[in-house]
Amino acid sequence: MTHRARWTGGLATLLLSAVALPSAQQPAEPRQEGGSFRFRTGVELINVSVSVSDASGRYISGLRQDDFVVYEDGVEQPITHFSNERVPVSLGLVIDTSGSMAGEKWDHARSALDRFLLQLLGPEDEVFVYQFDSDPYLLEGWTTDRPRLSRAIGRIVPRGGTAMYDTLAEAVPMADSGQNRKKAIVIISDGNDTHSSTAVPDLKRLIRETEVLVYAIGIDGESESSTLGGVFRRPPSRPPTIRLPFPFPGRRRPYSVQPPWGGGTTRGSIRSNDRVNEAALHELTDDSGGRTEIVQSSRDLEPATTGIADELSQQYFLAYPAAAKKDGRWHTIRVEVRDQRYRVRARKGYTAS
Repeated sequence: MTHRARWTGGLATLLLSAVALPSAQQPAEPRQEGGSFRFRTGVELINVSVSVSDASGRYISGLRQDDFVVYEDGVEQPITHFSNERVPVSLGLVIDTSGSMAGEKWDHARSALDRFLLQLLGPEDEVFVYQFDSDPYLLEGWTTDRPRLSRAIGRIVPRGGTAMYDTLAEAVPMADSGQNRKKAIVIISDGNDTHSSTAVPDLKRLIRETEVLVYAIGIDGESESSTLGGVFRRPPSRPPTIRLPFPFPGRRRPYSVQPPWGGGTTRGSIRSNDRVNEAALHELTDDSGGRTEIVQSSRDLEPATTGIADELSQQYFLAYPAAAKKDGRWHTIRVEVRDQRYRVRARKGYTAS
């Protein structure tokens, strides 16, 4: 080997050592993958969006990391990531366009959606839109072009039945694929599911396997006035079958609803009771950290959607290393604030799959 060859080989070895040494000495730092944070060592982080309100339902801002405590399966966990700034959201709109939404309801829905899209979302938020009648239909995929979404919604003609559960079965995985670490779905519907083959328990398991916040706005025309953060509702007049707590934020009052068990119907069949199934909506929203609102009429859609946009913009974000092994089981999450005057809502757990 010539002197020049030995010198070149030695230089290459020296350069490789210089590059490799700092990498070996650097600690494992978090990086973002597909909207979620993971340690370079492979330890997964559990992301949690947290809503904090006072007794009157007003959202509380300005809290710090030290104000929060998070538990997994009852054991306190170290919070390694925290933000009290607004973070961009990957958002799916799931809109009932069945025949019962025709006329004044659809006019109010379009107006509320236009304001939500064009005035209330942030410039970095990405959105897709699913509509559903007797079948799901992806109206627009991921985009930040809000006028395009508005024009597409404006071309809809409501008709057909209600396949909400089948639509959510497609929309939830799509929302979970969003590029932003906060992911959410907003459902707007005025009736019970009449055409889905997907069952509510299966859909609930699907939602539990994601980080998607699920919000639902149900239009119940037989409701009367009683306030829920600016939105009006009362317990439906059908005979009581299940007693569940009133959703946060707002007064904690019981309501009576029909049971959701068994989920969707056989495709093509019609249920005898086509009013909003409030219990089913709670089954789909509450574990995720989202919520269900039942409004008195379609005129209340604008304050309801405004309230969701306001909540998404004022949530806290925290993350902690997953304590559980990937055992396929449900592991509970409980988030608390040290100031006991405040109420907290966050996802109730995750499936370690």
